[in-house]
Amino acid sequence: MNMVNNTDSDAALFPHYLRKQLEARMEQLAREDICLAFSGGVDSSLLLKAAADAAAHTGSRVYAVTFDSRLHPSCDLEIARRVVGELGGIHEVITVDELEQEAIKNNPVNRCYLCKRHLFLKLTELAEARGIRHILDGTNEDDMHVYRPGIRALKELGILSPLAELHITKAQVKAMASEYGISVASRPSTPCMATRLPYGALLDYEVLERIGEGESYVRTIIPGNVRLRLHGDIVRLELDTEAFGVFMERREEIVSRLKEMGFVYITLDAEGFRSGSMDTGVNEGRMKD
Repeated sequence: MNMVNNTDSDAALFPHYLRKQLEARMEQLAREDICLAFSGGVDSSLLLKAAADAAAHTGSRVYAVTFDSRLHPSCDLEIARRVVGELGGIHEVITVDELEQEAIKNNPVNRCYLCKRHLFLKLTELAEARGIRHILDGTNEDDMHVYRPGIRALKELGILSPLAELHITKAQVKAMASEYGISVASRPSTPCMATRLPYGALLDYEVLERIGEGESYVRTIIPGNVRLRLHGDIVRLELDTEAFGVFMERREEIVSRLKEMGFVYITLDAEGFRSGSMDTGVNEGRMKD
């Protein structure tokens, strides 16, 4: 299949073309049953839509499998259930406890690799039990150009990433999801809560749940992306820069509530929200993992 290298600026120009490419790829894969790692986010939802539509033609089954993990907000599972109901597919849930693995709990720089391999080994077991050869995930083109050590685990296990194969960027994913009318097309990403702590900081469910509660509170006031990164006693709050004005208007209220939750020093990151900010300083060699 011919691959086209697209840029974010192409999102408005190529949604129909990319949609045809994606549909053709899913028609190929849906000649037999498919297993999809499904978070309920926009990437995996776009894949589920395309897979379910293709399977309706071929008569195959699509298993949308969600990991029930304490490292992700509980609302993720509820949203995943709802979206599968909207788009089609058979929803399966695998309950996991990543911190049972001491290596993951210690939060090394390659934590994402260890965690992804741990999760997807369980997914491959489920797929094998159902005689399924093709396991898919929602890695997109943008993910290939930042520090994502988990991608190595996907490659080792033979997981297919159609969005990355077709060089479809995050902006293009959102444009296509909107074109399809997918309900989570504009849903902000909700990455693993372990990304809120610097590498080397021991992962602790109590701390991560408190961070999650803090983010949930801030989201009731601040629109858009919200990340509460914790560096010891210091909270580094990442918001979309256009939301800074709202934060300053409600600053005293937000700071007071976060301190009540047990956070000591509350700071606003002047650079604003950026995905993977805890990866700053990770050397180039590691980025190639």
